[in-house]
Amino acid sequence: MTGKHPMHDLPHRFQRWLTESALPLWWEHGADHEHGGYHELLGLDGIAPPDTDRRARVQSRQSYTYAVAGACGWNGPWRQAAQHGIDYLIRHYRQSDGEFCTLVSARGEVLDRSCLLYDQAFALLAMAAVFQVLPQRTDLRDAAHALFDRILEKRRHGKGGFVETGANRFYVNPHMHLLEALLAWRDNEPGTVWDAYADHIVELCRTKFIDAKGGFLREHFDENWLPAPGDRGHVVEPGHQFEWSWLLARWAKLRADGDALAAARRLFDHGLRGVDPGRDAAVHAMNDRFEVTQPSARLWAQTERIKSALILAEAGDERLTAEAARAAKCLWRYLETPLAGLWRDKFEPDGSFVEEPAPASSFYHIILSINALNRAVEAL
Repeated sequence: MTGKHPMHDLPHRFQRWLTESALPLWWEHGADHEHGGYHELLGLDGIAPPDTDRRARVQSRQSYTYAVAGACGWNGPWRQAAQHGIDYLIRHYRQSDGEFCTLVSARGEVLDRSCLLYDQAFALLAMAAVFQVLPQRTDLRDAAHALFDRILEKRRHGKGGFVETGANRFYVNPHMHLLEALLAWRDNEPGTVWDAYADHIVELCRTKFIDAKGGFLREHFDENWLPAPGDRGHVVEPGHQFEWSWLLARWAKLRADGDALAAARRLFDHGLRGVDPGRDAAVHAMNDRFEVTQPSARLWAQTERIKSALILAEAGDERLTAEAARAAKCLWRYLETPLAGLWRDKFEPDGSFVEEPAPASSFYHIILSINALNRAVEAL
């Protein structure tokens, strides 16, 4: 390739931000070193708002982030940081049946005993990542198997897939993160139950979640895996087109399945239909006529655009390297905060960012996109 490569200098800039600013900051100030666990938010001054309630998913995601940082060679206190979150999760959120509740107070008191499939998926993902880098933590392997046994016992749906807790029972997003967790455990223990249920979710995605005619993915369904009634059945999120594309492409590589890879490419193209050309940012939501319904552009959707573009480029569609570079330049705008290592979450149609504390839950998305950029450059 002649000329300046689209990825020139981008990964180095992100990696330096990650290792020198974000990972140290979120360990020093994002972890609660007095009571345990991780704060939900950091103000743009780097200080956590006091007494903020804590979702289970944040503990899982922060544990995952630091385990991945260790796997990728960060020389900071990743072992301590990864275990700081996962041990707090097990101590304060795990219920008597092995599932994890959704919310505790800043002092670790249970506020909501609801156990969401979404949160179980992230608990599985975190346990997989920590076990991979700390294989002596066999308690995490045992807990993951017990948790998945409970999911199979409690949540399997007769028409495929799994049932979420609450009113929104047939929701695609928990399946996406469950697939992510199954693939992570499959890396630790290939050829087991993890593989079988990853295959199951991929098949459900290809036959039910993805519109048979349009090739795009819907969010909400009824008990027959038909689009949910009303406006909910028409919701299409660009970020989830990208995220499912990334997962399907990963699975397609494992199974050498060309049809799944083609489906991933179609999802990616539909995700691009939600990129606002003025901001070069993926908006939050559209309808199934691809009309924008929620124009705010969340940070996480930009990371998924990067990951999807790069895995498809690796699979042969090299034009998408330039697309990933554009998405990365957009993502960088979210990270340009007065105190390095933080981020903004919502990019508005007028070109401004919402001034609010940085949500810890975004870090997991960011580190995965940076790792994807690093791998892309290493492969050149």
